[in-house]
Amino acid sequence: MKNDEKINAWIKMQLKTQKEPSFQQFMAKLLPGIDNILGIRLPTLRKIAKQLAKGKWQDYLLLALDDSYEEIMLQGLVLGYAQGNLKEKEPFLRSYIPKIDNWSVCDSTCATIKLAKEEPEAFWDFLQEYLYSNREYEVRFALVQMLDYYINEAYLAHVLEAIDHVNLKAYYVQMAQAWAVSICYREFPQQTLPYVKENHLDDFTHNKAIQKIMESLKVPKEEKLLLKALKRI
Repeated sequence: MKNDEKINAWIKMQLKTQKEPSFQQFMAKLLPGIDNILGIRLPTLRKIAKQLAKGKWQDYLLLALDDSYEEIMLQGLVLGYAQGNLKEKEPFLRSYIPKIDNWSVCDSTCATIKLAKEEPEAFWDFLQEYLYSNREYEVRFALVQMLDYYINEAYLAHVLEAIDHVNLKAYYVQMAQAWAVSICYREFPQQTLPYVKENHLDDFTHNKAIQKIMESLKVPKEEKLLLKALKRI
């Protein structure tokens, strides 16, 4: 058996022994339309990914299987945990990002891939083409990376501009836009309020952003009253 076959066989065995039918049913309800879910909890997948990341992670990613939701998730987690800079990981990211087909894989891998912390300028530039993709989860990947790592004094204006210029009208893109606006407001209310008052978001996304801001426990009541008045009918 070749080494890549051994790795994939080992992964299959790990997943087989860890799957939970009840958890599979739970995840299936959260991810309608995703029918290749085995039912393995994220902490378990993270543990497996860390083991893979310590080895020859490039070899694994080149020959990784996409047979299940969990196997696709593993690839993103390994990309996050593996040692390497953007130049080393970029070809693997370009192969991986188009595989993302649900919010769970997108958001969990974004939380793990921390290149934005290590090389903020280079990774910001890398994200731009995905921000203007015509594929829902590629755009969401860019937006979630931004809301995870770029809502700071240096990038706030750039993030708001990026949110405003997204053209794709797709539910999980719109929800990510709204989520990002809410985090911007939570962290920088004075700087973000003018954007909330005047933006180019569609009515659904605009109202959803305000809703998410109002759900935050960090936002004072008096501000929530003002925000409520900014909702579009």
